[in-house]
Amino acid sequence: MSAERKDGSGSDTLVGTKPYFIRAIHEWSVDNGFTPQVLVNTEYDGVVVPEQYVRDHRIILNVHPQSVAQLEMGNDELSFMARFSGISYRLSVPVEAVMAIYARENGQGIVFQDEPEAPAPGPEADREVADSADDKAAGQKRRSGAPHLKLVK
Repeated sequence: MSAERKDGSGSDTLVGTKPYFIRAIHEWSVDNGFTPQVLVNTEYDGVVVPEQYVRDHRIILNVHPQSVAQLEMGNDELSFMARFSGISYRLSVPVEAVMAIYARENGQGIVFQDEPEAPAPGPEADREVADSADDKAAGQKRRSGAPHLKLVK
């Protein structure tokens, strides 16, 4: 049985947590009077930014609502209008290209690490949960891979 998503697609593809963290830090920054900025890796396909402002395949973009227009922060992409030296540009940044989002004034935010895609729920995921429960019951420390949760400061 496939999981029904909110969009009614019935797709088994899970949306990662990254776009939700981006939106949360953006909202937190604005609510506290800070300037949210995103650090973008411009080497990803689909990144559309003014090339003359890119340094070492990176660009920092101010995404404060007063600095951009038509800001859309979807699960797959950030897009908005922004001005550089008085010239208006339509920017597009795939979520996977966002390396960090933080408040310019105090640096608080999140730096993202490249993560492998999470497996879709199914027999393999069910087996992993069962194996983990068996390990706990036996008092054994799990040996395969890194922990599932990361500490975010």
